Amino acid sequence: MFLRIVADSFGRRPRHKLLTGAALALGMGVVTAALSVSLDVGDRLAKEFRSLGANLLVTPQADSLPLEIGGVDYRPVNAGAYLPEADLPKLKTIFWHNNIIGFTPVSEVPVKAMATGRDDVLGLSADRSSWPTILLIGTWSSHRIHLQDGTVFQTGTERTNPWWQLMKGRWFTEGAAECVVGKNLARKTGTQVGGKFLPGLPIGDTLVVQRGNGEPPLFLKAVGILDSGGPEDEAVIVPLSVVQQLAGKPSQYRKLYVSVLTKPEDDFARRDPKTMKPDEFERWSCSPYVSSIAYSIKQVLPGADVRVIRRVAEGEGQILTRVRMLLWLVTGAALLAAALAVGASAAASVIERRTEIGLMKALGAGSGTVGFLLAAEQLLLAFVGGGVGYAIGIVLARLVGEKIFGAAPEPSLIVFFVVIALAAGVTILGSALPLRRASQYEPAPILRGE
Repeated sequence: MFLRIVADSFGRRPRHKLLTGAALALGMGVVTAALSVSLDVGDRLAKEFRSLGANLLVTPQADSLPLEIGGVDYRPVNAGAYLPEADLPKLKTIFWHNNIIGFTPVSEVPVKAMATGRDDVLGLSADRSSWPTILLIGTWSSHRIHLQDGTVFQTGTERTNPWWQLMKGRWFTEGAAECVVGKNLARKTGTQVGGKFLPGLPIGDTLVVQRGNGEPPLFLKAVGILDSGGPEDEAVIVPLSVVQQLAGKPSQYRKLYVSVLTKPEDDFARRDPKTMKPDEFERWSCSPYVSSIAYSIKQVLPGADVRVIRRVAEGEGQILTRVRMLLWLVTGAALLAAALAVGASAAASVIERRTEIGLMKALGAGSGTVGFLLAAEQLLLAFVGGGVGYAIGIVLARLVGEKIFGAAPEPSLIVFFVVIALAAGVTILGSALPLRRASQYEPAPILRGE
């Protein structure tokens, strides 16, 4: 009988029901879109942030005091310690190996250099002491690493330095005597013809480099012009093996840039792991904080010091935190608007049904029964409005995801249940005062028309 009364009452006064349902559907639609994007925004933004470059720097723990100016290492080539290249596959064995999307070893060496055309290599000046000194940066452009599980991992500057762009030409081939020249270095002897830049070291010419007067020169073919927006524009980029050969450090590197997917650090993440209790340390190490991933990398690279590049990591965290805060504010505003709309509609419905409520009380219905009946009607409306709002929200989330992040978030069953629960909660809270007033009505004055 109770369900029959609720169903019969739900079908009457369609205007109020339609207005209340529309308010709930719109509010829950916005909530669904905000929640769906919020759950997906972390991974999406983390991937987008990788365009900012590496967020971890690995250097030898026993290294000497660095001497860097403008990002260029001015120490003698044999100064400091080196790390073995053979340990790099271990990076893909840590707990957070799937979060490591790229890593690139780097070694640098200052050399004497001279550019020459391919036809006059033998006509070089014998006085090599007059050659200018440039910085030779050895790295991986695109490198394949064979992992212990038999898979192949592709990495290099394409993953860790995505802002490096070639103005012209191509990247060098791994292991080949080729190089890519920074645009500023090439421009020093370049010319402007018809508004177009003609580099002083045309692609296809030869760059002759020599580390010391007593060593034979090395001939490198220029295959590209680099625009990095950094100190690399004043240098020459070559395969890592070339610098290892010149430095006399085969299969070793000076520093390693690592790009990892992380979550924003909070106060807990910034704590010193040495001061944590066992359960706290387990929770910290099982969270993809940049500091916990750095700690894991340090465990598999003996003699390495892993540092967080704070200007990158903190910038990512601040942006992600603000985006999520904005989404939560939108969610809160949508819930408040839905609650106010439901409250106004419930108040109008209770006023219109005063006679019906008075008659039910005169026939013996208690205040609790009347309140429960009206609340059941509102909850039924909440379920319908919440379901329609979820469907609207999924469409809205797809539009927002595709326009902003380039990919739509997947529908989530968890979000559906959360939205239904929020719709029920908003409906009950918005209807609380009108329902309380309805339960306090006295039947006699109402039936007398007062």
